[in-house]
Amino acid sequence: MLTREGSLVVEAINSAQSLFPWLLRGVDFDNDSAFMNDVVVPWCREQKLEVTRSRAYKMNDQAFVEQTNGAVVRRLMGYGRFDGVETARMMGRLYAAARLYVNFFQPSFKLKKKRREGAKVIKRYHLPSTPYERALAHPKVTAAVKKRLRDQYRSLDPVALLAEIRVTQEELGNRVDRRAGQARGLQPAHTSTLPATAATFAKTLGKTVTVGEPRATHRRTRRPYKTRVRMPSKLDPHIAAIEGWLAEQPQLTALAIVGRLSEKYPEEFEDPFGVERADANE
Repeated sequence: MLTREGSLVVEAINSAQSLFPWLLRGVDFDNDSAFMNDVVVPWCREQKLEVTRSRAYKMNDQAFVEQTNGAVVRRLMGYGRFDGVETARMMGRLYAAARLYVNFFQPSFKLKKKRREGAKVIKRYHLPSTPYERALAHPKVTAAVKKRLRDQYRSLDPVALLAEIRVTQEELGNRVDRRAGQARGLQPAHTSTLPATAATFAKTLGKTVTVGEPRATHRRTRRPYKTRVRMPSKLDPHIAAIEGWLAEQPQLTALAIVGRLSEKYPEEFEDPFGVERADANE
């Protein structure tokens, strides 16, 4: 969404419902004002949608939101800031490809049961499967929906979807923090190195991992360090003498060095502890 507004959230939920093969039963929010307002919550109740939210004054307390946000969204988008209508369209392309790739081709574990033995918790999981396979195995999904899912699965190419994900990530990597970076003159333009076709991209799979190429959306802009100006010190004219003293007596303490300097240059150095204490340390 381009702006944080309740009516746009309602439109987004309706758009998401059109993509699901079954009806929504509930929605999980955090305490963001874009969700918890007098537009979204009453609409959800009219639609018989169960609404859950975080605890009061706890923005990151919604486990359902944060789990998916970390497992899917942040791995795709990183943590950068994006701005502009064209960037929003590019994000829509990325999410459209990632939705199909994750739901149809990415298997995951689901907890089957767990039991506690003293302080130890033993967990057992179902065999890894994709959300698509779980939908086909679910007894309450209708035959018409399962047929539609099978037809959609046959029309998909995982390599083409992954190539689309990489292309959009590369473009978003060029746009991340662009407004702030251009204002400060710190954001370099990244050149695209992705292959033009899915077949060419397939040949590179398995090689970029060994090279360690980061995702474009996870690139961190190298900002030049500020040049720190070294403040002048009154010890600078006496560095050579101090080094000579340390060469002769490596065990010489800083207090003794200050004592010697205060003896030779009393107008420059004051010895708050007295010369006798400095001599005693020698």
